Amino acid sequence: MPSNQGRRFRAGLAWAVLALAMLVPVAAATLSPLLAWRGPIYILAGFAGVVAMSLLLVQPLLAAGVLPGLEGRRGRRLHRWVGGSIVTLVVLHVAALWVTSPPDVIDVLLFTSPTPFSVWGVTAMWALFLVAALALIRRKVWAWHVIHRGLAIVVVVGSVIHAVLIVGTMEPVTKAILCLMVVAATLAVTGLVRIRARRRPVR
Repeated sequence: MPSNQGRRFRAGLAWAVLALAMLVPVAAATLSPLLAWRGPIYILAGFAGVVAMSLLLVQPLLAAGVLPGLEGRRGRRLHRWVGGSIVTLVVLHVAALWVTSPPDVIDVLLFTSPTPFSVWGVTAMWALFLVAALALIRRKVWAWHVIHRGLAIVVVVGSVIHAVLIVGTMEPVTKAILCLMVVAATLAVTGLVRIRARRRPVR
C-alpha cells in the first residue's frame, strides 16, 4: 500500500475509533429505561454531563496535536473551543439540576452532600472552572503549563469517578470503556509532554 494511502487509512481509522468512542455512549444513554421516569429538564441535565464526558476524551489529544489534520496551532485552537464547550455543558448540567432540586445542588456545591459521587463531581467542576479562568490570563501566570496539566488531571479523575459511581442514564459497559479511554488518553498525553520537554534543547 502506498505511503500516502497508508497515512490516510490510519488517519481515517483513528478518527473512526475516536468518533465511536465519543458517540456510542451518548447513543446508548438515549436507550436508557430510566429516561421514562425523568422530566425533560432532568434529562437535559443528564445528557449535558454525558456529552461533556465524551468531549473530555478529545481534549488531551487536541492539546498534544496527535489527531490527524489537527496538529500544531489548529489543534490547540480547537482545544480551546472544546474546553469552552465543556464548561458550557457543565454549567448547563448544574443549572438544570438546580431547577429540579435546588437544595440538593446547594449541598453539592458546599461539599455537604451525603452522596460520594457528588463530591468528585463538584471537585472536577471547580477545577474545570479554574482551568478556564486561568486560560484567559495564561500569559500572566507563572508555570502556566504545569498548573494547567495538574488541574486537567483533577478534572479527569474527578469526572471519571463521578461518572462511575452514578447509576443513571449512561449504559454501564460503554460508560466504563469511555472512562478508561479518557484516563488512558490523559496519561498518554501527560507522558508525551514530559518526553518532549526532556528532548527540548536548553537555552
